[in-house]
Amino acid sequence: MGVGATKSSDALLPSPGRGAWARAGARMEMAPRGAVITLLLLAALPVFYLRFWSEGPRPVPSDEKERQQRLIREEQQEALREQARGYLENVLRPRQESRLRKQEERFYQLTGESWKLTGGHKLGSDEDSVSENANLGPGSTPNQEAMRRRRLPEPLKQPVPPIEQPGAEEVPILPEEPPEQADEVVTVALRGPSGRILRRRFLKSCNSQVLLAWMVRVGYPSSIYTLCTPYPRRALPVEGGRTLEDLGITVGTMLNVEEREPASDHRASGALAPSRT
Repeated sequence: MGVGATKSSDALLPSPGRGAWARAGARMEMAPRGAVITLLLLAALPVFYLRFWSEGPRPVPSDEKERQQRLIREEQQEALREQARGYLENVLRPRQESRLRKQEERFYQLTGESWKLTGGHKLGSDEDSVSENANLGPGSTPNQEAMRRRRLPEPLKQPVPPIEQPGAEEVPILPEEPPEQADEVVTVALRGPSGRILRRRFLKSCNSQVLLAWMVRVGYPSSIYTLCTPYPRRALPVEGGRTLEDLGITVGTMLNVEEREPASDHRASGALAPSRT
């Protein structure tokens, strides 16, 4: 009785060796299952890859890619051109027309021609047709009657008095220019208002009027211009009886052509008279 009870109690106690064997058996049973799953995954991987590659985006050839980019650029350029045309038609052109219209109105207002801005109306359009027909003369039409009423009086034709033209100043005759090697020769230079300088040779015994004659001949009328010495500045007294030597012109001399003062006395510089040598 005691021995049997002891065996049965030993059988009920857990044995360490038995649990280890059980776990090892379980591992051995699970190992083939993991290998099978791994083999199945490896076998299915090429199928998944082929399916993804067939359904995914394929690489586009370079020519096709360039063509697509060109089409996109053309569409963008056309959209920009259309936008520019719309801006020109809807914004710029109305703005320019408004600016031109304002400038035209301002111009006509300044010139006193504002009536040009109105549309105007036809002659006789505001008249009553009944009254026109009542006032019509024999053989006349409404337009002719309207023109007759609006006809402006003809201006009086008065003879226009002839305009007196100022007589052109006679161009004097200068004596022959002596050669440079001749005796008693002096060179005179004229400086015009514009700075132009002219030179000519004269004999010292020539009348001083030849200087005014020379001034007139080169384009400076004696009624507007006169001759002056540069320093000290004074009008050159070219009376009729004096010679160049009498005026002190014995060597090369520079004279200025200046405009006459309004109150200047013509006798101060001498009026142009026939020159005598």
